[in-house]
Amino acid sequence: MPTIIEVAALAGVSTATVSRVLSRPEQVSEETRRRVLQVVRESGYTPNVAARSLRTLRAAKILLTVPDISNAFFASVIRGAEEAARDAGYSVVVGDTRHDPEVEDQYADMLSRREVDGLIFLGHRLPASLAPLLSRKGTAAPIVNGCEYSADLGVPSVHIDNAAASADAIQHLIDLGHRKIGMITGPQISPISRDRLAGAIDAATRAGLRDSLSIRIGDYSAGSAIGHTRDLIDNDVTAIFCFSDEMAMGALSVIGDAGLKCPKDVSVIGFDDLPLARYFQPPLTTIAQPKGMIGRRTVDLLVDILRGVESPSQQVTLQHELVIRSSTAPPAVDL
Repeated sequence: MPTIIEVAALAGVSTATVSRVLSRPEQVSEETRRRVLQVVRESGYTPNVAARSLRTLRAAKILLTVPDISNAFFASVIRGAEEAARDAGYSVVVGDTRHDPEVEDQYADMLSRREVDGLIFLGHRLPASLAPLLSRKGTAAPIVNGCEYSADLGVPSVHIDNAAASADAIQHLIDLGHRKIGMITGPQISPISRDRLAGAIDAATRAGLRDSLSIRIGDYSAGSAIGHTRDLIDNDVTAIFCFSDEMAMGALSVIGDAGLKCPKDVSVIGFDDLPLARYFQPPLTTIAQPKGMIGRRTVDLLVDILRGVESPSQQVTLQHELVIRSSTAPPAVDL
């Protein structure tokens, strides 16, 4: 295994420059950084992370917690975060909290014990054990939220405008001619679910259709949409807006089992644009979130905090997109 001294000699730089390239690359010119990294790759050099941690009190690890790791949405967010973290010289530790506050606190203790340098949490709760740290350091605390934006959290966040995205979904159905629209929301404890509901109601109200909405509360899972979809079909809705693609998948299953066709009898629109959404039968109209970019930008914000860089924005709102596919069409009859 080559040493840092040998890497420095091959790259024609000092050992301090090699160290900066691997730990604080923004302090090194692009040309030098490229030359050093090429030598690192070709030589197979691996820094001694344990020794470096003892010298700098830096673990070179980021903790990323998700409320439900079985939810396919988070896979793309995690991948984006890992790519950005790797580029910045960090590795990512992923924790599945399963919506359990006690588990959230257990993971958060890793930050208190300095086993990780910072925390990115994708749920809607700030772990209670971190409240003292946040009160001392404010937005300079190494804590960032992704997806579940709420001003009450008091930490930097990366998210989309969920209210505007939901309004776009409802407006799409209204533009197609739907007047009896069903919605299956997420849990109302979730800020993004409340925002999506508010945006949908606002769009329906502007069109004079507020009283025509049929609202059911789900939990983002396909299973939670099963009973609600049967109920909405019995109420003669011509379109169903689900607050996740997984719930939309459940809705499509129920529609088929009932002997109906989508979109001829019932249109369906989802949220998230999961990789499989285009392969549903029919391909799913949905709201696309920039999942990988959410992961990358949360890491960028956290690394800026860790390096003492003043971030231009503590709240980053990324652009969503309405992706129209074959699961939405005008209603068969004008109701």
